[in-house]
Amino acid sequence: MKVTVSRKAHFNAAHRLYNNEWTDSRNAEIFGKCANPNYHGHNYELIVSVKGEIHPDTGFVMDMKVLKNLIRSEVEDQFDHKNLNEEVEEFKTLNPTAENISVVIWNKLRSKIEERLQLIVTLYETPRNFVTYDGGL
Repeated sequence: MKVTVSRKAHFNAAHRLYNNEWTDSRNAEIFGKCANPNYHGHNYELIVSVKGEIHPDTGFVMDMKVLKNLIRSEVEDQFDHKNLNEEVEEFKTLNPTAENISVVIWNKLRSKIEERLQLIVTLYETPRNFVTYDGGL
């Protein structure tokens, strides 16, 4: 029997969506206000879900304290109150769209969570716009 456990977190960050191979007008056409050269910010809401068998000894799919600490060290400490384009290494060459942010978060967490467990990252950029990434499973 597989069960999914989830932990919510949040971080505030600024970003700018743009392709540096395009002109400013092309970036504005595609990304609109999100291409603002002075950046803009979001209050991101994050849900990290882990799916797997319940461990017979603990009764846990995963210890939620461990998941909480991983999210804090791998996501909140690295992204919160940062300019993603300027201060987060992964986004120096990767457009920090919600899609790319969710994949980066998934990659940061995947190696720290047991392989037997499925990892799903859901990132809300706004209350109505969100993306989900599960590693392509």
